[in-house]
Amino acid sequence: MGLLDFLKDAGENLFGGKEGGEADAIREKLTKELGGGIDKLGVMYQDGRVELHGTASSQAVKEKASLIAGNVRGVSYVDDDNLKVAGQEPAAPVAPQTQYYTIESGDTLSKIADRYYGDPQKYKALFEANREVIQDPDKIYPGQKIRIPQDA
Repeated sequence: MGLLDFLKDAGENLFGGKEGGEADAIREKLTKELGGGIDKLGVMYQDGRVELHGTASSQAVKEKASLIAGNVRGVSYVDDDNLKVAGQEPAAPVAPQTQYYTIESGDTLSKIADRYYGDPQKYKALFEANREVIQDPDKIYPGQKIRIPQDA
């Protein structure tokens, strides 16, 4: 995936306006949301940029980790090049690339599902694919970035 960009002023306020400890706060959030999904998790934070390190148990876990880290107020970029996927060789073919969508004012998961899948009822698939960054399907906000799984 590489470098994903995010809106710096959107997302959950993990840092509480304080400087220092940002990497620890993001690491704790990732551990809480993904459990043991990432082995040897490392997080670096500097000037709004997050670098993730370790080994994810799957491609989906890697993608979710990037979204969780990026949907934090104060984060503008997430670099996940050093977050490897277990059992995946660097030169091995990767599954089709996941699409990402940045939520805009007026969006609902149903509208997004209709746009990508042609069926507003498939909003449940979007919710399930993004549970780590969306706690309630009725509470999404502009600037939030989500995954659009291909197989809804």
